[in-house]
Amino acid sequence: MGFLAREALENDVDTDALIARMVEHIRWNGDSLELLDQRILPRTVAWVSCNNAAEAADAIASMVIRGAPAIGITAAYGLALEARLGGDLSVAKDVLLASRPTAVNLRWALERLMALQPSEFADEAVAIHAEDIALNQRMGAHGADLLKPGSKVYSHCNAGALATGGWGTSVGVIRSAHALGRIEKVWVGETRPYLQGARLTAWELKDEDIPCALVCDSVAASLMASGQVDAVLVGCDRVAANGDAANKIGTLSLAVLARHYGVKFYVAMPTSTLDQRCASGADIPIEERDAAEVRGHAGVQWAADVDVYNPGFDVTPAALISAWITEDGLWTPP
Repeated sequence: MGFLAREALENDVDTDALIARMVEHIRWNGDSLELLDQRILPRTVAWVSCNNAAEAADAIASMVIRGAPAIGITAAYGLALEARLGGDLSVAKDVLLASRPTAVNLRWALERLMALQPSEFADEAVAIHAEDIALNQRMGAHGADLLKPGSKVYSHCNAGALATGGWGTSVGVIRSAHALGRIEKVWVGETRPYLQGARLTAWELKDEDIPCALVCDSVAASLMASGQVDAVLVGCDRVAANGDAANKIGTLSLAVLARHYGVKFYVAMPTSTLDQRCASGADIPIEERDAAEVRGHAGVQWAADVDVYNPGFDVTPAALISAWITEDGLWTPP
């Protein structure tokens, strides 16, 4: 760890202490993997155990774990478990790949392991996990440089520690900026229909005493119109070679609003999320999810029994993005 902005070093920001405060959500035990069940947070803290690739794939598909980097890490551990069992790794890889089609980190992590000997899988999965935390810190430092003291930022979905190996992508930028005294408030969009902002991001920020306020997604326009948002910070699940970014449904609406009201719109993008095989956003597959997520939540239905269209993601054109924040600095698409 220890990849810090020079200003953070000069201001004696103790990132190790900040990391220690982050919620633990991925536990690797060598012969099993434990995942904090994000479907029932923050009401209940419970763990799901995975012992092979199929169980890891089920945890990904059922949203026990979510967020592109965390999905990639989980898939790597799942393949490592299958290697220890002596299973068919080609079949295991395909099962894991099918669990969430939009997040490119999943394929990236699996291809990285498959280039090695099976005996090396576990060590490589651990390395991917550790590297993700380190690069998130680097990304956070670069992103913090874009924010002025007293910034009010808008967050969508959850791209925090829970969505990554730790620290977070867009929420990692918020963590780093808050450590430098630059965050006045974080507006947390609830993120319908799965409520990742309300359930997860708000929980993470509250736990670390980062000032925040939860808002309905439909409040974003009013906040920007009244000058109460200085920047929108989002993560991403896949970025095409031209810079088009796929992220949680509702991101495109925020980008359009931000452009209209002159608000900066930043995408926190680990380079592992860049898919150069996709020329543009039109080539990114968009997952459609269960209608029950829109009709209600946590087993309670409040909507009428009508047809539902529930895409999990949308694509924001590169022209609406102010900057792509990576672990190596700001990226400019070709």
